[in-house]
Amino acid sequence: MKLSQALARIAPSQTAAISDRATELRAAGKDVISLSVGEPDFATPPHVIAAAKAALDAGDTRYTPVAGTMALREAAALHFARDLGINAAPSQVIVSAGGKQAIFHALLATLDPGDEVMIPSPWWVSYPEIVRFAGAEVIDLQTTAAGGFRITPDQLEAAITPASRWLLLNSPGNPTGSTYSADQLRALGDVLRRHPQVLVMSDDIYAPLRYGGGAHATLAAECPDLAERVLTVSGVSKSHAMMGFRIGLAAGPEWLVKAMGRLQSHSSGNPSSISQAAAVAALEGPQDFLADWRKRFRARRDMVVAAINAIPGLSTPVPEGAFYCLIDAAPLMARFGNDEALCLHLLEHGVAVVPASAFGGRDGFRISFAADDAKLAEALRRIAEAVQ
Repeated sequence: MKLSQALARIAPSQTAAISDRATELRAAGKDVISLSVGEPDFATPPHVIAAAKAALDAGDTRYTPVAGTMALREAAALHFARDLGINAAPSQVIVSAGGKQAIFHALLATLDPGDEVMIPSPWWVSYPEIVRFAGAEVIDLQTTAAGGFRITPDQLEAAITPASRWLLLNSPGNPTGSTYSADQLRALGDVLRRHPQVLVMSDDIYAPLRYGGGAHATLAAECPDLAERVLTVSGVSKSHAMMGFRIGLAAGPEWLVKAMGRLQSHSSGNPSSISQAAAVAALEGPQDFLADWRKRFRARRDMVVAAINAIPGLSTPVPEGAFYCLIDAAPLMARFGNDEALCLHLLEHGVAVVPASAFGGRDGFRISFAADDAKLAEALRRIAEAVQ
């Protein structure tokens, strides 16, 4: 049977594929520790669970407005102002079935064949695939560990053409954990002002998980005069351990939010009514647990960095946020050939990780340290054993 040309332009998610393979091996009786998926191991906060139960008990099981309930859009506006410094009215907010859907709809609503989308690499696996599905061209803005995995204003200026339609920014980033400071974002803003055709996707899903000093910086807050061209993506999956609730949030100009809603009305319709009620509680309820989560994630990060840098042939910089380390394994490539072969070798030794090539990188792999301390320590021991 024939499949569409659009589908032929994209590849399956390697992070999902590795996770599925690890699940299959465990089902077959093999002891596999998966460090492949960014899924916090912490329990969803009790007040969020209580809100979901209350919504069920109240019979809140009907359709909602496509863009989300007013209660959640108001709670999201509070979140964007309180946590990201962005003033957005509820009419500038759309609720989606996960942050990925918001990104998908924004790009599909604005891209045509021949358009270009600039994405710093290493990148999150779905960014380029969504762009290609829309028929547009990916412009790879390569970054390095030495440069903090950040693009420079000169690099951005050189990449922009009349066909440039979007710049995608992710801070803290997946898979690198890198962040942009306020000064660095303002310098990028100076370039963007000269190119009014370029929209910016600011994926801030990991904003609550920063480990350095200072507040989180995001482009719409640092360059408010550009706000009409910036879509900021957030959610509750990473910050509140609500992965299965599938709630994403996006704030931006009304014309873009309406366009996304138009597309959403024909794709999924509204997100789950129960999940939306739970997300209201997550955003309006207590946030003090996040300080403890950050402390525990930071301790895990430090454990991973120390252990990896002690293994001959492996090294990693210290990520500033999120819960990933991007491991450089270039010295091992003469032995393994490529990073996919190395990851299969590690899988045979009971650890599932994702090759750097899945993220537009090379000669390495990504570890998620969103796993409990004991499993993480054992996985690191297995990695050292497998490499040695």
